[in-house]
Amino acid sequence: MNKTISQRNNVNIIGNGNQTILFAHGFGCDQNMWRFVTPSFIDDYRIVLFDYVGCGQSDINQYNPARYSNLNGYAQDIINICDELDLNDVIFVGHSVSSMIGSLVSIKFPDLFSAMVFIGPSACYINDTQYFGGFGKKELLELLDVMDNNYLGWANFLAPIIMKNEDKPELVKELEESFCATDPIITRQFAETTFFSDNRKDLSRIKIPVLILQCSDDAIAPDAVGEYIAQQIQDSSYVKLDATGHCPHMSHPEETILAITNFLNKQYQTV
Repeated sequence: MNKTISQRNNVNIIGNGNQTILFAHGFGCDQNMWRFVTPSFIDDYRIVLFDYVGCGQSDINQYNPARYSNLNGYAQDIINICDELDLNDVIFVGHSVSSMIGSLVSIKFPDLFSAMVFIGPSACYINDTQYFGGFGKKELLELLDVMDNNYLGWANFLAPIIMKNEDKPELVKELEESFCATDPIITRQFAETTFFSDNRKDLSRIKIPVLILQCSDDAIAPDAVGEYIAQQIQDSSYVKLDATGHCPHMSHPEETILAITNFLNKQYQTV
């Protein structure tokens, strides 16, 4: 029996509102990472949560290496979900690589999303002569090599760098366990797809309002990256958070919620 898209992507719907917020998790994560944020929106919005194929509680049997060799495959997951649920006028909230995945969806279907929120986005992770993405190509290749040869060591090394909040070791442990709970081959391909993507030319094609939440001391998406994205998107709002690390929706949910709420109030409410 063929599974529905909702079963494939472990879609969960909560909330009491008419307008939909679609939360899209980042690399190595799953929908559970949004649990500190969603309660603040549950009364006013319909919330759609999901796992990309190969992540969380998705149907791993549906994973196709060719499809997910670039971000368009993950964008198609979102398109499939929105189509099955007959969604429109969606507020898209994406963490990390999901920001660019959501951008691809928005460009392909301009009327599907009415606004987007990018948390710790990066349009290109690799430095070049006129752009600072935060990483050298050799550095990323070495990271992938570690994944191939010592996956558990890689997870143990990367989780604290991404989370960055030493005073919250339980979050570092959760992220490390999330890495280790996924198939190493799939996670390795997702890492390569993520870190070698380049969506800089796509940014100017985004025609809806976008909130960019830039974290302080973010080793994955440094300040220059967030500022670049804000400059390239015509209708963008840039907020520099006090939150440190790359996962403010987990480490600093109150500040993240406030920034998103202020943005949505500006976009959808009139005085």
